[in-house]
Amino acid sequence: MSAPAIELKGISKSFGAVHANRDIDLTVEKGTIHGIIGENGAGKSTLMSILYGFYQADKGTIAVDGARVTIKDSDAAISLGIGMVHQHFMLVEPFTVLENVMLGAEGGALLNRGRAEARKELERLEKEYELNVDPDAIVGDLPVGIQQRVEILKALYRGAEILILDEPTGVLTPDEADHLFRILGQLRAQGKTVLLITHKLREIMAITDDVSVMRQGQMVASRHTAETSVEELAELMVGRRVLLRVEKGEANPGKVKLEVSGLNVVDELGVARVKEASLQVRAGEIVGIAGVSGNGQSELLEAIAGIGPITTGSVELFDIAGEPTPWRPRHGLGHVPEDRHKMGLVTKFLAKENAVLGYQREDEFGSGVMMDKGAVLETCKRHMEAFDVRPPDPNLKAANFSGGNQQKIVLAREIENDPDVLIVGQPTRGVDVGAIEAIHRRLIELRDAGKAILLVSVELDEIRALSDRIIVMFAGEIMGEVGPEATEREIGLLMSGVRDGAAA
Repeated sequence: MSAPAIELKGISKSFGAVHANRDIDLTVEKGTIHGIIGENGAGKSTLMSILYGFYQADKGTIAVDGARVTIKDSDAAISLGIGMVHQHFMLVEPFTVLENVMLGAEGGALLNRGRAEARKELERLEKEYELNVDPDAIVGDLPVGIQQRVEILKALYRGAEILILDEPTGVLTPDEADHLFRILGQLRAQGKTVLLITHKLREIMAITDDVSVMRQGQMVASRHTAETSVEELAELMVGRRVLLRVEKGEANPGKVKLEVSGLNVVDELGVARVKEASLQVRAGEIVGIAGVSGNGQSELLEAIAGIGPITTGSVELFDIAGEPTPWRPRHGLGHVPEDRHKMGLVTKFLAKENAVLGYQREDEFGSGVMMDKGAVLETCKRHMEAFDVRPPDPNLKAANFSGGNQQKIVLAREIENDPDVLIVGQPTRGVDVGAIEAIHRRLIELRDAGKAILLVSVELDEIRALSDRIIVMFAGEIMGEVGPEATEREIGLLMSGVRDGAAA
């Protein structure tokens, strides 16, 4: 038998008092797809960052292809045939695909010769692995699924035999995720080894050969995927039985709390992003918006939240008596944005500063230019306890939390401020199975308490499980409304622009 592609023994890593990894052993066989799962903050990304040379382990050993190695930086990892596709892509958006792939491996002073050779190699890799990308396209103009292919091409261009993917489907639509899995299967067929970090258990079951489970910085189990189940893996991750379905009673809708009428959004290039959108959300119900990413949902949510332009049309909020109330964001309206990094957080700020972001002028946090630092700290502590943010450190920068815990900080801030209307974009993006259960339960509790919730998610299962009514968007238009009992095919047809059996 050949030596394993990767063998880690006794890996430990601490950041101050936080033990990110404790005595971890991991063996990854060549030519396999090996899943690594765990709750947010379990230490998955830290372990892979050690393997890729971003961090140095405090103790333990690493062997690649049977040879013990020291990986002092990412250049050393690349020289060993290890590539990594990060959760948040490391691309230069104004550059072309070809320029991004070449960057750092230009081929010497004669750039034109290097460019010609790189183009030839890029064409070979695209064909061999079905990674079709226009080499002359500007990366910033590409959809996120294509940008991810560019990251994979970068790694393969540098000779990667072992490819690490950190939460690769967190920003992908279902169709894009399916295409990624076909690419990973092709990589495996060509003898490459893939380490897949994810929290999505159904993806683990669909694509991996083996899976290892981490919890609180330790490796607690390894399984052949064919010999385990979603239920067992969920329990191993969380340390208790996890409810994998949403339990909810019948909705009891009340008065209209949010009404959107004839809304049109035209961007700065003159492109219509939202077209004559009209909808209502009542107290005590969840209205879900389904659609493939990029079909106007983001612009609709931003317009309702008051942070995006409204070309024509109107948005109205209503008070307890059902009368129109001045539409002012932050006054009875909570907003969890789809992109926590661009719009939900200032990652260089501390957690406690992010906990009051947008609410810092409220009376409870002081008046004038002086803030009540004690009140800010106590608010953050309360939020962290309510949403199980790990580590529960208000003085840690937001950038130093895992993606799922960053999401919890944003959700806690908006939900704990007790809005009458809550608009939520991608509530569980990058969040582990245990936290998903808690977030879903909290949204149902808010609905049952009489809150009006407008939900956008690319996770169709999530939309169907949580929503009392489902609105489907395509190319900026509302194609129709269905109930949660609608089949995936019925919703999928509307998402594709097919209304009543005919394309829109």
